[in-house]
Amino acid sequence: MREFIVEADGGSRGNPGPAGYGAVVSDAATGETLAEAAEYIGVATNNVAEYRGLLAGLRAAHALDATATVYVRMDSKLVVEQMSGRWKIKHPAMKPLATEARSVFPPDQVTYEWIPREQNKHADRLANEAMDAGAKGRQWSPSESRAALDTLPALPEPSGPPGDAAAGAAKARAALAEGRAAGQVKPVAAAAEDDVEAEAVRETHPAGERKVSTPGWSAAPDLGAPATLVLLRHGETPLTPQKRFSGSGGTDPSLSVTGREQAHRVAEALARRGTIQAVIASPLARTRETAGIVAARLNLDVTIEEGLRETDFGAWEGLTFGEVRERHPEDLNAWLADPEAHPTGGGESFAETATRMEATLQKLVAAHAGRTVLLVTHVTPIKTLVRLALGAPPESLFRMELSAASLSAVAYYADGNASVRLFNDTSHLRP
Repeated sequence: MREFIVEADGGSRGNPGPAGYGAVVSDAATGETLAEAAEYIGVATNNVAEYRGLLAGLRAAHALDATATVYVRMDSKLVVEQMSGRWKIKHPAMKPLATEARSVFPPDQVTYEWIPREQNKHADRLANEAMDAGAKGRQWSPSESRAALDTLPALPEPSGPPGDAAAGAAKARAALAEGRAAGQVKPVAAAAEDDVEAEAVRETHPAGERKVSTPGWSAAPDLGAPATLVLLRHGETPLTPQKRFSGSGGTDPSLSVTGREQAHRVAEALARRGTIQAVIASPLARTRETAGIVAARLNLDVTIEEGLRETDFGAWEGLTFGEVRERHPEDLNAWLADPEAHPTGGGESFAETATRMEATLQKLVAAHAGRTVLLVTHVTPIKTLVRLALGAPPESLFRMELSAASLSAVAYYADGNASVRLFNDTSHLRP
């Protein structure tokens, strides 16, 4: 079953006054934005606008999947408490809106959570865009929206060497912002309209010109819910900061103090999402320990899967890249150039790892169709799964940065296609 997060907000400039709402639907497992909705609704109160935002968000989620579980997050204590049944609804203008909102999904498919205003910025900006449009005598348009762009977390300024991931992301963000400001870059929803295989959903509601956009790609509805594999790299070990080869043929180190703290942080982040239905781990000590910390927080058991183990790096185990280059230069060059090449002393080639991962993947996807499963594994297995999902060549493994305790996610559909939804997310590790 798919799981969505609906974030909604509404406001009025004056209470009552010119009012509007905004709503966002995102994938609960990956955080990917699936739909946005906004509308200028004329003169209304803040609370009415908030209820209208909730209703729009629920409808947008229902249009994506009527069987989904929905987690509604709003900064309106009033709406959350009333829709949860803890407070009575007295205002005559809000009663019919609440009744209509309750009718969109069966009650057991929707839960409500209050969040601080700063965590609801995307929906808040959409609501303000709708009110800005209303002040100019027109309705909000997804093609003019900057809400998703403006609410992305800040990234550090470019400062690293060529190929540095943070620097590259910052440059891309700056280029996108400049292009959007100059009118040279199309918003995601507008770009989707130009492709015959992508469809921006536009819905006209009798009460007004409500428009819903669905940025990004989605599977055909008859394929059913995908098997979503959330890929967690284990937390740090004493070898991680030293960047030493640490595969399945070495000392099998446990987590360091930092690694255990990272595991607790990711456990809390996944608990807040509430979407993980099973935890599966590599048999190595560092992954079993990471998985145990996460599973305990989620009240789940850990299943061990031998196929998720790290590559065996042979005689290179415990050495740094520089030490391997100094001691085994010819073997290292061959390994970097040929996926069939083995590390010194045997070990496992990238081609062999890929074969193992493909077999493991087929087994897991077949066993967990329609579910969201956490795989606690290692750098090479995660990079290999992402590479296979993208259809990328073996050398792409050297072009991916994967941090300790990072989250990635891939959805696998019934027709055999895959969609990479998240890669190397470490936001949960920030204070």
